[in-house]
Amino acid sequence: MSSESKHFIEQIIDKDLAEGVYDTVHTRFPPEPNGYLHIGHAKAILVNYLMAQEYGGKFNMRFDDTNPTKEDIEFVESIKEDVAWLGADWEDRLFYASNYFGDMYEAAVKLIKKGKAYVSDLSADEIKAYRGSFTEPGKEDPSSNRSIEENLKLFEDMKNGVFADGEKVLRAKIDITSPNINMRDPVIYRVAHMTHHNTGDQWCIYPMYDFAHPIEDAIEGITHSICTLEFEDHRPLYDWVVRELEYPHPPKQIEQAKMYLKNVVTGKRYIKRLVLEGKVDGWDDPRLVSIAALRRRGFTPESITEFVKMCGVSKAHSIADYAALEYCIREDLKPQAPRYMAILDPIKLVIDNYPEGVVEELSAVNNPENEELGTRMVPFSRELYIEREDFMEEPPKKYFRLFPGNEVRLMSAYFVKCESFEKDADGNVTVVHCTYDPASRGGNSPDGRKVKGTIHWVEATTAIEAEARLYESLVDEEKAEAAGSVYDEEGNVFLNPNSLIIKKCYLEPAFAGSKAYDRFQFVRNGFFCVDSKDSTEDKLVFNRIVSLKSSFVLPKKED
Repeated sequence: MSSESKHFIEQIIDKDLAEGVYDTVHTRFPPEPNGYLHIGHAKAILVNYLMAQEYGGKFNMRFDDTNPTKEDIEFVESIKEDVAWLGADWEDRLFYASNYFGDMYEAAVKLIKKGKAYVSDLSADEIKAYRGSFTEPGKEDPSSNRSIEENLKLFEDMKNGVFADGEKVLRAKIDITSPNINMRDPVIYRVAHMTHHNTGDQWCIYPMYDFAHPIEDAIEGITHSICTLEFEDHRPLYDWVVRELEYPHPPKQIEQAKMYLKNVVTGKRYIKRLVLEGKVDGWDDPRLVSIAALRRRGFTPESITEFVKMCGVSKAHSIADYAALEYCIREDLKPQAPRYMAILDPIKLVIDNYPEGVVEELSAVNNPENEELGTRMVPFSRELYIEREDFMEEPPKKYFRLFPGNEVRLMSAYFVKCESFEKDADGNVTVVHCTYDPASRGGNSPDGRKVKGTIHWVEATTAIEAEARLYESLVDEEKAEAAGSVYDEEGNVFLNPNSLIIKKCYLEPAFAGSKAYDRFQFVRNGFFCVDSKDSTEDKLVFNRIVSLKSSFVLPKKED
């Protein structure tokens, strides 16, 4: 790969290795366990993991669990499951920032001894006022000139629970007049009498993220600490921490743009609201784009990896179209998913001249694009189910399916000709009557005559009754476009009332025994996955992953 074709992070790594800054590449994914991961996190996971793989380095999975106010073991377990499912193998390299609390405390003591940190008596509001603004410089904290001895004693008292929450904080002593507001004596430790999911009640003081994160990276030997652009202004503080603590091989922070998807809901508080109000079926509702939701809907790790690669790595913010993600799953499933017949909106088809009580077996190809998937036997008889849309009493021009007097091919079966039909009291067609040509078995013409339409079907007596869930965007895209946001002024999501349509459907017997996450192409209806939450052996439930039609156009590669 030429240097011109490499993205900017690869170019930085190549330069560091060539100049001997590092002799290896060591990356990490450091989520805070305060919620479920979403599609944007997938980029962070995969970029870090793939960089380590590309350069033969190491990848760490590390929970940045320094804030017990929002963290929960439920999120820890869900994140581990998501990262493992995506294929980012951390092997035995699973770490918790909370395991370094002792190191962080000693690091803070070291800064105090160097005259680089002090205990402040100011409240949170007072500290904010003293730090100034983007147009006004900060002013000196009255506590900033305390002696080293007094600061050491007060910090130890903080650790020992002498002070109440908010009564004291430890601030780094950097430059209160810095043009970068993050360098104006930031708070690096606070008092919080809270139980931590990992350390219990061992600590009543907790480090702030900007102090803890560079220490975690340095302890673990991370070389390239890849984060998102909002941390660019925090990089001077990151560098200050590792420099003042004199780590021999300080890590390098690199910022990349986040990956955004158009018209989706990713905000944790908005999803939580939808969950609590019963608007969605939990954090893994297939209409969401949490990794758990994408997994439940039927997306594959490979399709998400390909999507992340398609979006690329850059410094420029961009918004990807959900259609691009759909393109990736279609391309992944086309050659590997069995193509079976399922009827989502059934009407009965009766072949009047077919022998009553006879059920024969016909051979059908499992996937025309993949011969290795072989064939299966499909039952066929006098009574079948077909899709309602495959019959019209008065068809428009270029309608080649069933209508009175027209002949079509039943997929892998016979030619049939429509003779008549029945309606119910409301005028709805309930039964279509046909005759078949016994010489056309397998769907082949015995005399060379052509038929323009081919339709799929399911034999009625052996059909499996199931539930199909058809998903569209959770967001009312028209309202979101008009408002410039997926949320209204009160924080409510513009919900699409047709985001979920449930269909009673009939399946051919080949679906019997399907397990959670099994994926299929329902002929002409899309790709479907067995729901992992609601499907049972007695009642199969399928989620439509994606329809067969795509609006996405693959970008042309540059010469």
